[in-house]
Amino acid sequence: MPVINDCRSGSPFQIGREVNHDVCAAEAAEREESMQTKNYKFWFCTGSQDLYGDECLKKVAEHSAKIVEGLNASGKLPFEVVCKPTLISQASIRKTFNDANNDEDCAGVITWMHTFSPAKMWILGLKEFKKPLCHLHTQFNEELPYDTIDMDFMNENQSAHGDREYGHIVSRMGIERKIIVGHWASERVQDQLGSWMRTALGVIESSHVRVCRFGDNMNNVAVTEGDKVEAQIKFGWEIDHYCVNDLVEYVNAVPQGDVDALVEEYYSKYKIIDEGRDLDEFRKHVAVQAKQEIGIEKFLTENDYHAVVTHFGMLGGLQQLPGLSIQRLMEKGYGFGAEGDWKVAAMVRLMKLMTADIKDAKGTSMMEDYTYNLVPGKEGILQAHMLEVCPSVAEGEIGIKVCPLSMGNREDPARLVFTSKTGPAIACSLVDLGTRFRLLINAVDCKKVEKPMPKLPVGTAFWTPQPNMEIGATAWILAGGAHHTAFSYDLTVEQMEDWAAAMGIESVVIDKNTNIRDFKKELRWNMAAF
Repeated sequence: MPVINDCRSGSPFQIGREVNHDVCAAEAAEREESMQTKNYKFWFCTGSQDLYGDECLKKVAEHSAKIVEGLNASGKLPFEVVCKPTLISQASIRKTFNDANNDEDCAGVITWMHTFSPAKMWILGLKEFKKPLCHLHTQFNEELPYDTIDMDFMNENQSAHGDREYGHIVSRMGIERKIIVGHWASERVQDQLGSWMRTALGVIESSHVRVCRFGDNMNNVAVTEGDKVEAQIKFGWEIDHYCVNDLVEYVNAVPQGDVDALVEEYYSKYKIIDEGRDLDEFRKHVAVQAKQEIGIEKFLTENDYHAVVTHFGMLGGLQQLPGLSIQRLMEKGYGFGAEGDWKVAAMVRLMKLMTADIKDAKGTSMMEDYTYNLVPGKEGILQAHMLEVCPSVAEGEIGIKVCPLSMGNREDPARLVFTSKTGPAIACSLVDLGTRFRLLINAVDCKKVEKPMPKLPVGTAFWTPQPNMEIGATAWILAGGAHHTAFSYDLTVEQMEDWAAAMGIESVVIDKNTNIRDFKKELRWNMAAF
């Protein structure tokens, strides 16, 4: 099963145990559990027909098996590809697609027409198919066999028009699919296929996402609202509500020994930035977050939730706004949204699942557009939140601070402070426009700030939206984007576009190719299309 990030000493996931040499394994095991998904596979279905005789069909099957073997051996795919028998009739196609629907381990189907395959026999199977679909437009041979090519070879290797026949019927039926073109052994094609598999995982896992809300949305805020019924219809999300004092019972029940053990892990893992505060008092504030981390995770685990939402104005019997505790739960793979923002909580969870097994992943988190740097040539947006930025995006040292919080009327909360990595990333905002959902996807370039910010007690990122600050911000506002985003270094614009398409919702991209005139036209066209 995938895990979120590399194992580090002083495990943040080892609860109620003494720190020892087994800490790394314990951390990995607990992290893996929080990110557990099924052992997904993708079916490889080759289309043909019985016109060409048994010898041809034998070669088709052999070629398909070799392609699948090559894909699995490439090291480029995050999931196994399973070769299925060649499909040559309406009955076999329909049965295979329905079997895929009913197989919980099947996350999608890859189709390819080796020979010509009359497309009317695909109609019923496609009509009944409910999972992600990829059309791999390839052929077994990479190069024309110039010296030996004859009509037998031409009839056997007909992907060039067999895939067009198949593509026609999929388009006529209005079925969403991913089309990948090129030789199956090329790294580009394998990378594209692997990328689509992660998108397919996000589609499949969407129907399993359960969000727990403690409290309601912040009063009078528009963008965090949304139609929870429609979200369940469109995305499969269950979005439930609890009184925060239901959580307080779990937090108060945490044994002191477990709290002490987790605090020790905090102190061994992070730099303690006391800033002159009494050390005993500092530790007590940190212990509150440790108690919250254990209690919140126990509540989420026992009630099968994968994302959590809090609100600083609805804290009930909690001593502090969950800060450090939420940051570490996000690092384990839980989604999070602040001020009642269940949409961003669900998106963060999905995006963490989609990136969970990426080697050297740079991280995924909730973010918030906070304040600008508008110096010409140095424009950018400082991203943060009052506490809750996931440390998976951190670069360098991570510290613990205890600082006052002007909102919430509770104790000074402990939080992790750091600066984020540099490089390309995406920021996504799922907004409810009243009649439909829209997913905004902004390509951004993360940078270092010019100077340290020693008085800012939060995790931060600094980025410039593509294509530049002026156009990026203008387009975002035109499209109705929120100030909370689901942010990731490890997913691409294309992957999130494909996810939105598979979910049947509008997506709008802001990147290096964006200009405002065409962007406005796109928004107007989308009003008619969606």
